[in-house]
Amino acid sequence: MPFYSITSRRIRVLTNKAIEKNDGKPLPLVQKAFIGLTAGAIGACVGSPADLALIRMQADSTLPVAQRRNYKNAFHALYRIIADEGVLALWKGAGPTVVRAMALNMGMLASYDQSVELFRDKLGAGEVSTVLGASAVSGFFASACSLPFDYVKTQIQKMQPDASGKYPYTGSLDCAMKTFKSGGPFKFYTGFPVYCVRIAPHVMMTWIFLNQIQKFEKQLGI
Repeated sequence: MPFYSITSRRIRVLTNKAIEKNDGKPLPLVQKAFIGLTAGAIGACVGSPADLALIRMQADSTLPVAQRRNYKNAFHALYRIIADEGVLALWKGAGPTVVRAMALNMGMLASYDQSVELFRDKLGAGEVSTVLGASAVSGFFASACSLPFDYVKTQIQKMQPDASGKYPYTGSLDCAMKTFKSGGPFKFYTGFPVYCVRIAPHVMMTWIFLNQIQKFEKQLGI
């Protein structure tokens, strides 16, 4: 998620500037959601090749020996993908990757700002309590919004052709429809507790450190 985090950081700066131009008033929830969607889309487009290499390397050990790609490292994976499948293959599964990142960032950014307003303005919480509380809420919503798309993205990126060369899914929509038919809507939330434990702390630490960075920037007059 480094690319997503960096992009979110820059979009966050633009959000603060938008608030300043809005006479210091909080932005509507719809605008916050749109900003989150934009941040996710840009970050995912840049980070999709690295994400593809990661998914394939993680899935390699679960495949039969004859089907393993045996990538040595991330750079070797990227080289092999280009050599074997072409440059555009680096963005294989980019559609669901972008959608997943958009959902994650929408849940992360919009819920954080909204929670800050709730804890600080309505509940009268202090700065530390506000940041921790809003970060926790943000982590939960980031996980809840993104897991269905993450599930589809992972299935698309790690799928292998059968003996006849046919892939199990023709695309993201086909994967989503087959998943829904086989297990219903809750199938997309398989492993949610583990996923939340993986995503939420990252989101929380991102907001906590970002808050400290912003305070440091103010001290420097940046």
